[in-house]
Amino acid sequence: MEIRKLSVDDYDKVYELWMSCRNMGFNNIDDSREGIAKFLKRNPETSFAAVEDGRIIGVILAGNDGRRRYIYHMSVAEDHRRQGIGSQLVDKCLEALEKEGIAKVALLVFNRNEAGNAFWESQGFTERTDITYRNKALTEIIRIDT
Repeated sequence: MEIRKLSVDDYDKVYELWMSCRNMGFNNIDDSREGIAKFLKRNPETSFAAVEDGRIIGVILAGNDGRRRYIYHMSVAEDHRRQGIGSQLVDKCLEALEKEGIAKVALLVFNRNEAGNAFWESQGFTERTDITYRNKALTEIIRIDT
């Protein structure tokens, strides 16, 4: 297995992986090919793919807004879980993010995603119970929940 930087050329395989993972959330704008291309142009060094025999078996999408680092999506193919691939992707991502000189990493996980929440806790990410996450769509966005 090889872990390498994510490219927009990986989009079709990444999207297929995302759709195979349960309890995640995507949308038709940010997670479109165009949205991912824009994101990777702004954050070219901090997103990675785990590749085995030409198949993307894991992916982590991360970047920063100049103040905070965010992990947006992290997925590992169901038939490759519990092999340390997710941990390797997180380590590679955090190493790349640390080079950008920002002090904190944040991410969101659906409450119903028990496996995801357990994984992130095992990686040292703590739950914030003192805040309420809010958002507002400025255009029509179609949610794609897996």
